[in-house]
Amino acid sequence: MKTARRRAREFAVQGIYEWQLNSDRPASIIERHLRENDYFSKADEALFRAILFGVLNDPNTLSARLAPYYERPADEVSPVERAILLMAAHELINHVETPYPVIINEAIEIAKTFGGTDGHKFVNGVLDKLAADVRADEVAAQRAKRRDA
Repeated sequence: MKTARRRAREFAVQGIYEWQLNSDRPASIIERHLRENDYFSKADEALFRAILFGVLNDPNTLSARLAPYYERPADEVSPVERAILLMAAHELINHVETPYPVIINEAIEIAKTFGGTDGHKFVNGVLDKLAADVRADEVAAQRAKRRDA
């Protein structure tokens, strides 16, 4: 069973994906394509809006933060993987109240649902590196905790 937060992330990824392909306004994407989905009402709408508008307000900065961790040219990253990475990068950078392993795991699961065969591995690798950069203290504490367990 999907949580309201997972659904919010999935809908945000769908909105980001559509924006990449059509350059529609976020309000238009929400009204014409997402709200008509029966499961939209089961999503955490506040989280959905925070992610969608957060990404679409500054996609270039998020893309620049992600690009150093790609193992291929940025233009070769599929639009689905790019949408997932933008969603997760926004959360890692701007939603510090959510533990980074949760954000990465959610992105991996969404990549398994929407992405290519091994897309989740690529997403995981990029986000692990980004998390180590933008949440260095939290990553170090998590690693120390695992070491001591």
